[in-house]
Amino acid sequence: MIAKLQSKWQHAKQDRRVVYATWIVLALLLLLLPFVTGMTLGRGWVRIIDFALLYIMLALGLNIVVGYAGLLDLGYIAFYAVGAYLYALLASPQFGLHWPVWAILPLGALTAGLFGVLLGAPTLKLRGDYLAIVTLGFGEIVRIFLTNLNAPYNITNGPQGISRIDPIVIAGVDLHRTYHLFGLSIPSTYLYYYLFLSFCLAIIFVCVRLQDSRIGRAWVAIREDEIAASAMGINTRNIKLLAFAMGASFGGISGGLFAGFQGFISPESFTLFESIIVVCMIVLGGMGNITGVILGAILLTVFPEALRYLGELQRLVFGQILVDPNDLRLLIFGLALVLIMIFRPSGLLPSVRREREFAADNSSVLEQEQESLYDQQR
Repeated sequence: MIAKLQSKWQHAKQDRRVVYATWIVLALLLLLLPFVTGMTLGRGWVRIIDFALLYIMLALGLNIVVGYAGLLDLGYIAFYAVGAYLYALLASPQFGLHWPVWAILPLGALTAGLFGVLLGAPTLKLRGDYLAIVTLGFGEIVRIFLTNLNAPYNITNGPQGISRIDPIVIAGVDLHRTYHLFGLSIPSTYLYYYLFLSFCLAIIFVCVRLQDSRIGRAWVAIREDEIAASAMGINTRNIKLLAFAMGASFGGISGGLFAGFQGFISPESFTLFESIIVVCMIVLGGMGNITGVILGAILLTVFPEALRYLGELQRLVFGQILVDPNDLRLLIFGLALVLIMIFRPSGLLPSVRREREFAADNSSVLEQEQESLYDQQR
């Protein structure tokens, strides 16, 4: 069904009127989404959409490392933590500093990018499982380091985290306040939605431009065959370091936005589970495909929250709660991921190249099975 929809969209893209109409409708939907969601589902769901936009930024950054360059990174959430803690330290009573957001976010991106280079430099020769283990360790080291950085000098306030973080203020507009415009009430969650949406669109634009650039093609060449890419004259060392740095910088930006949005951060927000979830977003949506990554991030953010209503559903059907909603939610969530990986191993919306790779792999496996069956019959 997904393949049919993709083929229909490819035919529809040939008509410019259809393309323009689609973009106009999509723009209107994005502009009205927080108001429609707030009126129908409540403001709590607008906050969930805000987190979905943050995860989209994270997933797009990790997609550069995993989807384009083929480098499995299980410690990506560490760059998210770097950006968040940098914002918290420079815009809170922790050190008495209150820097503006336009100065902190670029600095957070640069700092996270530097950490990405520091991670990538000693792991240039590693691939696959070995790289995954090293990056996993890096993510845990950063989290433990932040947890214990409260003695002998209290820098991060340890496991208690940093509170009273300054809200994001843009052109004198405090995004933590509620404003009234033309009779409409615009709460802070709506304002943060438009801010996060702007950053998402900017990151998507950068990713689209990178995808078909010389750098993007170099990343794909390294992912396919690093030795062949090096033989063709590609500087694999610099290109891989650039992938780590650029992906990390996106994580740093989203971390800073997260700190300003929450007003409180602690090491518990940057666990290994968060890294695994971001990787699942890419695998579920389709590695290397920007649209697929966005879809995966939205599904894995919204779907678990929607499953929280299973308790009310049990009470409505059976008159009582038979299974703990949290346990049932995780069970259904895990089962859904397993089923998708069985029936759509390349993801819901994989890139054309990756879909061909999976088709080629499946055909070669089928041929090997047929040859082995033929040998047994003989």
